[in-house]
Amino acid sequence: MTRYVLKRLAGAALVLLALSVLVYALFYVMPGDPARLACGERCNPQQIAQVRERLGLDQSVFAQYLHFLQGVFAGRDYSGGTGVLHCDAPCLGLSYQNDQQVTELILERLPATASLALGAMVIWLVIGIGTGLLSALRRGGLTERTLTVLTLAGTGTPVFILGLLLLMAVCAYLQWLPFPTYVPLGEDPEQWAWNMLLPWLALGFFESAKYARLTRSSTLETLAEDHIRTFRAYGAGERSVVTRHALRGAVPPVIALSAIDLGTMFGGAVLTESLFGIPGLGKTLIDGVRHVDLPVVVGIVLLTGVAVVLANVVADLLYALADRRVALT
Repeated sequence: MTRYVLKRLAGAALVLLALSVLVYALFYVMPGDPARLACGERCNPQQIAQVRERLGLDQSVFAQYLHFLQGVFAGRDYSGGTGVLHCDAPCLGLSYQNDQQVTELILERLPATASLALGAMVIWLVIGIGTGLLSALRRGGLTERTLTVLTLAGTGTPVFILGLLLLMAVCAYLQWLPFPTYVPLGEDPEQWAWNMLLPWLALGFFESAKYARLTRSSTLETLAEDHIRTFRAYGAGERSVVTRHALRGAVPPVIALSAIDLGTMFGGAVLTESLFGIPGLGKTLIDGVRHVDLPVVVGIVLLTGVAVVLANVVADLLYALADRRVALT
């Protein structure tokens, strides 16, 4: 098991290194002048040259990338007009808009995104796995056909449509809740929960449809295996066969998909955050793209990649704990 863990961690480190090279090259080496973007349209050539020197963009591409890695692991200094500005590790650069450290900006917005992603994950797992199991238990009947239609409709409905329907139904028509306004968890936990309820439901309902289909197909595939027929031959009930034996074979793909989805939520829940006014990383990414703030965009893209890679490592470890044969491969 230890060897398997070390192998997965080494693979994750190589993937993250390759990701950093790709992202840096995509945003800083491709055609375009980051110094002009940082300085602004009204800057003259002398001012652009000063900005290029301050950001270290006057050096070779390889030296710039090494400085970027140095900032991530050890921090780095930026020369300014009145002195030197130190950026603590992990330093992802300075925002072009206000010279704020990108790491500080991400840490400010991360709690909102994390709370949205984790709350939605609970909903999509409960609804998705429950619906998928029920479809497998009631296969061939009206319940399965109804749930199949609902999951197909949920898969094809964009998340912003679900969000708008929830806002109109719950807040405007029924008036069960006021229109949500984000409140930090530390200020008022109760208000935070009530205001996050609709975003959780919108994102959770949207994602739960594919989990229902995945759980149903994995469960039915497991039910067709030989050992399941053996349990039935010994007189085991259908509900026991599904919940105690078939579900064990259906859980691993659900775990793997959950890891990927949870990782992509860090920077990927753009529509949900914009619709409900949540000041998270997705909304910050859109603002960074709108203002061509490269350090902010690069920082959030890298964070999303790191989250996906680490989530997959955790999923592989959970998979190996559930089935020790995986660790032997």
